[in-house]
Amino acid sequence: MPSQNLSDPVVRQSIDTIRLLAADAVEKANSGHPGTPMEAAPIAYLLYMRHLQHNPANPDWAGRDRFVLSCGHASSLIYSMLHLTGYDLSLDEIKNFRQFGSKTAGHPEFGHVPGVETTTGPLGQGVAVAVGMAMGGQYLSQHVDGELFDYRTWVICSDGDLMEGVSAEAGSLAGHLQLGHLNYIYLDNKITIEGDTGLAFTEDVGTRYLAYGWHVERVEGENLLEIDAAMERAKNDPRPSLIIARTHIGFGAPNKQDTAAAHGSPLGADELALTKQTYHRDPRETFVIPAEVTEHMNSCLARGAELEQRWLQVFEKKKTLPQIISWLSASRDELPAGWEAALPVFTAEDGAKATRQASGAAINGLAEKIPFLIGGSADLAPSNNTEIKGAGSWLPGQSERNIHYGIREHAMGSIMNGLCHTPGLIPFGGTFFVFADYMRPAIRMAALMGLAPIYVMTHDSIGLGEDGPTHQPVEHLASLRAMPNLTVIRPGDANETSEAWKVAMTNRKGPTMLVLSRQGLPTLDRDQFAAATGVQKGGYVLAPETGELQLILLASGSEIQHAIAAQETLQTDGIGTRVVSLPCWELFEAQDAAYREQVLPSACVNRVSMEAGSRFGWERYVGLQGRAIGMDEFGASAPAGELMKHFGFTAENMVAVARELLG
Repeated sequence: MPSQNLSDPVVRQSIDTIRLLAADAVEKANSGHPGTPMEAAPIAYLLYMRHLQHNPANPDWAGRDRFVLSCGHASSLIYSMLHLTGYDLSLDEIKNFRQFGSKTAGHPEFGHVPGVETTTGPLGQGVAVAVGMAMGGQYLSQHVDGELFDYRTWVICSDGDLMEGVSAEAGSLAGHLQLGHLNYIYLDNKITIEGDTGLAFTEDVGTRYLAYGWHVERVEGENLLEIDAAMERAKNDPRPSLIIARTHIGFGAPNKQDTAAAHGSPLGADELALTKQTYHRDPRETFVIPAEVTEHMNSCLARGAELEQRWLQVFEKKKTLPQIISWLSASRDELPAGWEAALPVFTAEDGAKATRQASGAAINGLAEKIPFLIGGSADLAPSNNTEIKGAGSWLPGQSERNIHYGIREHAMGSIMNGLCHTPGLIPFGGTFFVFADYMRPAIRMAALMGLAPIYVMTHDSIGLGEDGPTHQPVEHLASLRAMPNLTVIRPGDANETSEAWKVAMTNRKGPTMLVLSRQGLPTLDRDQFAAATGVQKGGYVLAPETGELQLILLASGSEIQHAIAAQETLQTDGIGTRVVSLPCWELFEAQDAAYREQVLPSACVNRVSMEAGSRFGWERYVGLQGRAIGMDEFGASAPAGELMKHFGFTAENMVAVARELLG
C-alpha cells in the first residue's frame, strides 16, 4: 500500500475533484446521477490509490484486481477515476458524457472503456457477477498458479443492489464457498429514487450478510482512516467481506445532500454553483483538475507499472510449466488440437435417446480434452446431465469443475458471466428451460457484453409430461430468439446435439443456449438422412423430396421425427415433400441468401412447420400462405405422449394440415 499521508491536503483536494468532475459531467449532459459519485468519492479514491492492484497503462493485465461498480447509475464516478488515475479516457470523453458515440455511456459498458470490467446498470447484476469473478480467480489460483492469480475482486454497491433478489442468491453462495478474495463496499446512504429507504427497506443488511457467513464492518463514509483500515482488514479475512459505509448522497450540495433530488437528476446550475463554493472552487469554472491533483493521482501509473513488472518476473520463471502453457492457450480462446473428435457420434442402433442425454455425453467427451471447461446446474445435474464424471465438486475453499449452484438460477446466470470474465474459463450451466425466465436478466447481459456462457436448458416442451404447465415452456423459444446476439439451438436428435455443442464451443462472441428434450428421440440413420453437420448452418435439407418439389415441412427438436414420418406418407401420395431441420434461426439467418434459397426455395410457397412451442415468428419461414403448427395455450399435466397427441404434435396432424394447405 502507498504511504501517502491521508491528512495531506492533496488527498482531500483529489476527492473534491472526483466529486465535482462527476457532477459537471452530469450537469453538462443534463442527464444522470450526481449524488452517488459525490458520496462515494472518498471510497473510490482509497480503492484506486491505495488498495486496488491495477495498472492504468494495461487495464487487461491478467494479475490485476477486479473492480465492479455495481451501482452502474453512478457511472460518472468510474469515468472520473479512470481519467484521473491515468487510464486511456480523455477529459473530452467525460465532457461528452451520455452522448451518442461517446465512450462514457449512461451506465458503464464492458468493452467500451478501458478499466470497465463488466457492464452494470440493472441493479444486483454487478454484485452477482463479482461472485463469479471471485470464483474464477480462485479457480485459476488453485489450478494454474497461486502466486500469479492471487487477485481480489472489489465492488462498490448500493441499496438498490442489495434489495434485488439476485444479490441474496449470490451472497448466500459466496458465503458458503468462503470466497475470501471478494469485498463489497456498500454505500448506505438511506436514499432511493422515491425517497428515504425506510419506505421499503428497513432490514439489518449487516446481520443478513453475517448469516451468509461474511465478514461485516461498519464505517463512516467520510472517515478516510476508518475506511482504509476496514479495507485492510477485509483483505486479511478468509471470508468474503461487506464494509457498510454510512454515506450521504450528494455530499456537499447545500440543499440536496441526503435527499432523493440528488439521485437521478442533475443538481442544477444554482445548486452546483453553491456546491463548488462549499469546496472552495470557482463556481464559474467547469471540469477543473488542479495540476497537483493530476500529478498526485497519476502516480497510479508508476505504481501500476511496478506491480505488473513484479508479476511478469514471476510469470517469466513459470511460463514453461504445463498448466501455464495450457492456460495461456485457453486465455486466447484456442481449443486443443483434435477437440472435435471428443464429441460423441451416435448411430441408429443407439435407439431413442433424449437430447439431454446426448448433451451429457458431449460434455464429458469435451471435458477430457478441454481442461478449462467447467460447469454445473441449479440443483438439477441428474436431470440436466451436466455432471463432469470423475471431476470433483466445488466446495468451500476448494474449486473443482462441478459447480453446485443450489436452487439459484438468477445467481447462476450472473455468476457464469463473472466466470466468463475470467480468462480461459468456459462455463456452462443447466436448469429446466422454463426457468430461463429466472435467468433472463443475466442472459441479456451476457448477450449485450458479448460473453460466451453455454446454457444447457432441458425439459424443453410439453414433452416433459406430468409436471404440468408450470414446468412446460411454451413462449420461451420465441422470446429468447428475439434477444440479439443469443444463439438458440434446439437439436432434433443425438448427433444434432453433438453438433450443437461444436457450435457452442466455437462461438466466443455471445452466449449459446442448447434447448434439449427430456424424452427420448429417435437417433436418425445418417446414411439415410443428411449429415448433422448442417446444424452449423442453422438449417439444412434433412430429407430431400422425390420428384418435383411441392411442399416443405420444417421442424426442430422432438418434432423432426414427425416431419420425417409425414414426408413418407405424403410422398406415397405422390406429393414431392422436403424435410428441413431448422434447429437454430440465428445461424440460418447468418448464411448467405444463396444458401437460404437453396434450403427454402422461394418458389415453393406450400410450407408447414411444427414446433412444440409458440407459433410466434414461424411466419418468417412458412410465409403468409403456409401453416405453423404450435402452441397457442399453456400445456397440461399428463403423460408426454398424450399431451403431444392432444396438442397436435403428430405426423398424422402434420399430414392433415399439409393436405388442407394443398387443397
